[in-house]
Amino acid sequence: MAEAFTLFLLTGMLLCGLLLHTVSQHRAGVDGPSKRPNFIIILADDIGWGDLDANLPEEKANNTPHLNLLAEQGLKLTDFHSPASTCSPSRAAILTGRYGLRNGVTHNFAVDSVAGLPLSEVTLPQLLQKAGYYTAMIGKWHLGHNGPYGPTNRAFPFVSCTGFDYYLGIPYSNDMGCTDIPGYNLPHCPPCDTSGPQVFRLKRSVHGGCYSKVGLPLIEYSSIVEQPLDLWTLTEQYKSAATGIIQNARKRGQPYLLYIALAHMHVPLAPPLPPDATAHHPNEGRVYSASLQEMDSLVGAVKSTSDDTDKNNTLIWFTGDNGPWEQKCQYAGSVGPFMGKWQTSRGGGSAKRTTWEGGHRVPTVAYWPGKVPANTTSSALLSGMDIFPTLLSLAGVTPPAGRRYDGIDATNVLLHGEQNGHEVLFHPNSGAAGRFGDLQTVRTGKHKAFYITGAATACGGATGRQQLHDAPLIFDLECDEAEETPLDARTPEYQTVAKRIARRREEILWDITTDTSVSTADYSTDELAAPCCDPRLAVCRCHPLGRGWEPAPRNTHTKRQKRST
Repeated sequence: MAEAFTLFLLTGMLLCGLLLHTVSQHRAGVDGPSKRPNFIIILADDIGWGDLDANLPEEKANNTPHLNLLAEQGLKLTDFHSPASTCSPSRAAILTGRYGLRNGVTHNFAVDSVAGLPLSEVTLPQLLQKAGYYTAMIGKWHLGHNGPYGPTNRAFPFVSCTGFDYYLGIPYSNDMGCTDIPGYNLPHCPPCDTSGPQVFRLKRSVHGGCYSKVGLPLIEYSSIVEQPLDLWTLTEQYKSAATGIIQNARKRGQPYLLYIALAHMHVPLAPPLPPDATAHHPNEGRVYSASLQEMDSLVGAVKSTSDDTDKNNTLIWFTGDNGPWEQKCQYAGSVGPFMGKWQTSRGGGSAKRTTWEGGHRVPTVAYWPGKVPANTTSSALLSGMDIFPTLLSLAGVTPPAGRRYDGIDATNVLLHGEQNGHEVLFHPNSGAAGRFGDLQTVRTGKHKAFYITGAATACGGATGRQQLHDAPLIFDLECDEAEETPLDARTPEYQTVAKRIARRREEILWDITTDTSVSTADYSTDELAAPCCDPRLAVCRCHPLGRGWEPAPRNTHTKRQKRST
């Protein structure tokens, strides 16, 4: 064991040393009188393309006025896609610029996962941190919470190669633990079980997907500071932390990366409701819109603070991790016109977890006064994976050589109005059909091909069967954005597109097969790996520290913080 750990440590030191050398060598050529930009990435959870008012102005919903202003003063990206249609794979691809088949993360990590995003993967915050950036994250991580897999501990123990200098948030989705006052969900989840310290029974309860034995933890750095957390005050905590970090930027005297991974719009929803609403009999239609408005208010606060602090030197990039969770009915968002009708007419849902447009086409806005042209729209085919190379390019940082990346540098799309995006973009299987991570849905230009189709659970519980398509279904999204009627396989158009897509798919699969930098994630679980503040108490309960946004010193603990994540 000691020899294995020594090898593990030496490997980490070598990797981080090479990383530091690569970044330092590049910085020597780019540091100068120009001021390096700040970056704010805001990632919404389970958000629909149609949830952004600016995408559907004819509906005049007025749920997202601050995001509408962001779009009016910036760039709206209408053909932007999450890298996967579920949480962990999408987030891993955003931070690494690589498909899940390369970075190893093809499906979600669990409450009791022992590992996370492979330590061999190099992330955006690691590279920016080594280039002199202050890096902070607020919100949902969902890429591993034990030991070196947490957001501030990434890479190797005792080696200065971490990632985020500061973290405040939840280690996974906000429905993966109980709270004392549950939010709105379908089915409704009960509050935490306070009957006794039955902590490690982690299977979901008979309430249909509810965790009742382990409280949802709030973590700062790598320590639990509140368990279970209060969903109803979480947005204000995030807002306070985010605005405080931005306001403190000048004191630090260094550029920053702030990654805000919101709890919105994932269930359970916990928005402030109008005075005439009650907890037991809310107007169900108001809950989702109220949550949208709360999310939008947080975005507005971040934008306002950024504008007051360093307006002309800060890029704000808002996007989503995947489409809406259709199974949640009135608590799910809108896919807009991207309804996946071919699938829904055969049963099941066509949003989150699927490779239909509703599962991965997400609302996206980029804002940078004086750099990103105001009140513009781009239909360039882009992906969340492009955030990685684009921000590195804008920061003057070159990623390590010897690794293959799937994201593209979208600088010219953002700053110069170019409409060229991906020639080909793959949408990995995300749970509705096929093996996790496999690239069986392909987009090129206006055409989209499915080698496999399948549905997620729809509102009401219906599911559609999985179907393989040796001759792929091909849709023309330019005239059939609802994906209702595939091209006739006998037509020359179909034959030409099918050959081109088959060739490009073979090329990417061969490229991944021969990629020596491919990682493999460890998806093993252990009940003792669940984040627990105090296993002696029911639901691992501990009291909040009660401080404001100022980050605490590292490794501080309250009396009841018996265990870090």
